[in-house]
Formats: sequence, structure tokens, C-alpha cells
Amino acid sequence: MNFHVMTLFPDMVMAGLSDSIIGRAVSKGLLSIEAVNIRDFANNRHNKVDDYTYGGGAGMLMQAEPVYLCWQDIMDRIRQRRNADGKQSDDGNGVRVVYMTPQGRVFDQAMARELSREEDLILLCGHYEGVDERVLSEIVTDNVSVGDYVLTGGEIPAMIVVDAVSRLIPQVLHNDTSSELESFSDGLLEYPQYSRPEIWHDMRVPEVLLSGDHAKVDRWRHEQSLERTRQRRPDLYEKYMAR
Repeated sequence: MNFHVMTLFPDMVMAGLSDSIIGRAVSKGLLSIEAVNIRDFANNRHNKVDDYTYGGGAGMLMQAEPVYLCWQDIMDRIRQRRNADGKQSDDGNGVRVVYMTPQGRVFDQAMARELSREEDLILLCGHYEGVDERVLSEIVTDNVSVGDYVLTGGEIPAMIVVDAVSRLIPQVLHNDTSSELESFSDGLLEYPQYSRPEIWHDMRVPEVLLSGDHAKVDRWRHEQSLERTRQRRPDLYEKYMAR
């Protein structure tokens, strides 16, 4: 899978995605991640990409043209690669462009699974007071939020999306089944887990996990997931029980 992040702070994005599991997946060729600097497409001496908003108001707004030219450059390279691979070119409608905004649909595991099926994913990081609405209406296919709060920019939300989606790509995790057993994979929170030693600070590992009876372990884990979800996320519990 190929991630293309449109940003004013490419070093921030790449630094956050170059280590650990994601970094290893990139080095193995399972993923590719590029952070494209929107400032490189500003047609002025100082690479200025923002200006005052029409109608007044506080703060500055990212201008449409640099964002559009950045997207166009990414799309040109995607088309060239697909053509070289013998894939049919399109007009860009086949590539999803995700704008990170608190006004979007809240990102969840279901959306991560949905996005993981894409060959290319473009993520647009806003800054200042956001991005000129005209370019958003021109290129954006998905408005996505990571929660009901406001951050200084879209870089951290974009990294969250890349991280969550990447973990669902085959072979990215050392054990692919682990992604199927984690919180939210089936609508429930994950059950509690334990490792060595068997006794720590006078607390023992539950006996059922030492029994070797896999059927009992599975039942126990499901019961624990249900109870933990009921206590910590009653909204998810109600949704699960209503299925």
C-alpha cells in the first residue's frame, strides 16, 4: 500500500512513521510512505501558502492553488506508476483523498479496514484556520476526524490513520492474527492479557490461562471482553448486544 501525505511539515510526518513496526514494514517493501511538502508548490518567493480569509475573521487560511498543485503532482506519479504496471489509468476518481478535519466522520477500526483495501491513499493535513473550501470540494473524497477536539494541524491525525491502516496490511504485523484479536476487531474491547512471571506483587495469572484447555480459554476471553466493554464502553456494549 502507498501512503501520500500532503503537509507543511514533512519531517514531522516521516519522523513519526519511520520507526518500530511501520518503519520495518517500509524497509521490507510492504508499504511506501511519502510526505509531500505543499510549500514546494507555492508560486512565490517565500513559499507562502496562506492568506487572510474573505469576510474577515481570526487566523489565516491555506490557499487552494498550492494544495491543488501538490495533489496534481501526486496523482501524476500514481498514474505513471500504474501505467508502468500495466494498470488502466483513470482521471483520479479512483484514488481516495482523506482530509483530516474535526468536521469529518470519526475514524474507527471499521474505517481502517475499509481504507486498508486501497492501493493508494492520499492524506491532506490542514493548518491555520483550515483549507480553502474550493480545493476541498475539488479533490477530497473523505472528511475524517480522529475525535471531537481540535489540534494544531492534521499531521498527528494523519499519522494515526497511517498507523492504524498499516497494521491491517498482510505481513506488516509479525503475527497477522493479532490484528484480528485486538480491541474493536469484533466490536468489543480486548480481554486482559498476562505474561511471566506467574505471580507478580502477589497477583496470580488466572488459572484458566494455565489450564491448556483452549476452548475454556476462548470462552473466558470472550466473557472478559464482554465485561470490560460493558464497564468501560457501554456504548459499544449496547451496540454489540443489539446485533
